[in-house]
Amino acid sequence: MPTDRPADTRDAAYTDRLTRLSGVWWKRMLDVQAPYRWNLRRLGLGFTLDVGCGLGRNLVNLGGNGVGVDHNAESIRTARASGLIAFTPEEFRQSDYATSGRFDSLLLAHVAEHLPEEDGVALLDEYAGFVRPGGRIVVICPQEKGYTTDASHVRFLDFDEMHRLCEKVGGVVERSFSFPFPRPVGKVFAYNEFVVVARTEVAAA
Repeated sequence: MPTDRPADTRDAAYTDRLTRLSGVWWKRMLDVQAPYRWNLRRLGLGFTLDVGCGLGRNLVNLGGNGVGVDHNAESIRTARASGLIAFTPEEFRQSDYATSGRFDSLLLAHVAEHLPEEDGVALLDEYAGFVRPGGRIVVICPQEKGYTTDASHVRFLDFDEMHRLCEKVGGVVERSFSFPFPRPVGKVFAYNEFVVVARTEVAAA
């Protein structure tokens, strides 16, 4: 089972954990985000709404071409201190960005596994309307080994579960793949991910 559990992903303790894990010397020296940065950018997501942005790692990987939302106020402060555009949900709803169709894509990376199924669907549905018709929804989740590394994970999602999540908010799945290594590696390598890319429905002419 996962260990080192913070009280809640809303707590400052969770932000401290993310900061500590991202700041270890070998991750800085090796630039371990390089392949994940390449993967996000090759998808050509355009202006992206990063739901559950945490410290803003994926916003950085997207070259700052997006806006982050997270329920952890301390994580949002950290992201802003890095020069990123990020809001708590309440702040986002009051911002000029909370406009229907404002974004080209929605990114939900390493979030759904923290939520029961109905809460994951509700969260994605809450923000999907901010994506333009024909835009994309990208969901990223950890594979088996990665799932065990965080005790706030409550639900393991494979490709089938992620497809259903996208479909429940009107997304049409276009592609699914394992990254950065083939699917079997996820049983032993904590940083292997499921990636699902869906397209939102195009408005009728």
